[in-house]
Amino acid sequence: QVQLVESGGGLVQAGGSLRLSCVASGRTNSRYAMAWFRQAPGKEREHVAGISWSGGSTYYGDSVKGRFTISRDNAKNMVYLQMYSLKPEDSAVYYCAATIARNNGSFYYVYEYDYWGQGTQVTVSS
Repeated sequence: QVQLVESGGGLVQAGGSLRLSCVASGRTNSRYAMAWFRQAPGKEREHVAGISWSGGSTYYGDSVKGRFTISRDNAKNMVYLQMYSLKPEDSAVYYCAATIARNNGSFYYVYEYDYWGQGTQVTVSS
């Protein structure tokens, strides 16, 4: 069992920045690939970013590429999402997710993720 808890969401003006954090607890002795997803009301869940268990490989969705950075600190069981140049369309609930890594890659389909956090709200005003 792995528990994930996100934090760092809030209200920010367009053009601003936020850093989201996700801490894992429980069975953290396995190698987990991690990811951030987001979902806004009336929209499909979107794969924002992913990172391999070692941190050596990353994936970004087209809508956030160049603005967001995913990173991890395995010694602290933490994964982060640094967000710059935020836009109103970035407003959503952001979820942290984990899956046991089967390779060194950073991309997995949404149905491959076994563990999910409760989400943290990000609201970007114009």
